[in-house]
Amino acid sequence: MTTSAPTTNYSDPMTAPAIRWGVLAPGYIARRFVREIPQFTTSTITAVGSRDLGRAERLIMESLEFCPGAKAYGSYEELVADPNVDAIYIASPHSHHHDHALLALRAGKPVLVEKAFTINAQQATVVFDQARSRNLFAMEAMWSRFLPHYDVMRQMVRADWLGELTSIVGVHSQALDLSPEKRLANPALAGGALLDLAIYPLSLLHWLWGVPDRVEAVGVLTATGVDLRESVTCWYGDHLGVAYADMGSAGKSSLQVVGAKGRIDIDDYFYIPNNLIFTPVDGEPEVIETFVEGGFQYQAAEAARCISAGKLESEIMSWQATVEVLDITDAARAQLS
Repeated sequence: MTTSAPTTNYSDPMTAPAIRWGVLAPGYIARRFVREIPQFTTSTITAVGSRDLGRAERLIMESLEFCPGAKAYGSYEELVADPNVDAIYIASPHSHHHDHALLALRAGKPVLVEKAFTINAQQATVVFDQARSRNLFAMEAMWSRFLPHYDVMRQMVRADWLGELTSIVGVHSQALDLSPEKRLANPALAGGALLDLAIYPLSLLHWLWGVPDRVEAVGVLTATGVDLRESVTCWYGDHLGVAYADMGSAGKSSLQVVGAKGRIDIDDYFYIPNNLIFTPVDGEPEVIETFVEGGFQYQAAEAARCISAGKLESEIMSWQATVEVLDITDAARAQLS
């Protein structure tokens, strides 16, 4: 990293207190969590729960070096009741986040809930109200916000490296399995590009600019009625933030943050650990090295710190921020349907 560029203010995840995690729903994202948290933090995975005991057992066996001794459960009720679990990581489909978060909270367990936190802002408010009433921590696992390059990017914006921002354009494009029987094409499971893909650039817009003055969305639906691709424009006065998502094409997932004095680019995969490219007006591009291995450890470490300190929410991904981003997706969905 250049000597003049800021460095991340985020602490090393290895310095966070150790807690014992239970993982609810053993899918792809859960597999990453199970493997990265023991590698890059001092916390452990002590249990995995599924509605199918065999799936929970398979995840543990496939990741045995990372979670030796972890307990497999064939129901979520058993998982959240485990006295050897300090907090629950919820990795089920969006459609079930509300119910599963409430299940864990009512069992007295803090929760880290995968993005999108719930399918709409109303559901999120219910979950946060429950967490508040039970004095328990809850947070959306929008892992990008906890990564060093997001922190450095926001520091650069606030320190006027780019001057007054004029536009932010985030593209998230992937060719995903859209078979009718799969989750992403299933409206009953909150399928569609909006909550799976567009949520990343929309959360980034909120991270840098906050709540937009208005939201405009256009898009295309699949035969099953979920959104295949969309462009969501967020107006901030006379400045524009654009989030484009497409779950049917293998395009780039790029980011460009543009200001009067320069811009920041991420050519591809802006939402995972990455480096920044800063280009000043009339200057040469400069790589700002912010890449880290893994990535999930930063959000887990933040949750562990907050839980150990008795906090109910994180300043990095506050309850208000989660609800405000879901307000944007709610507004977009209303225009896409």
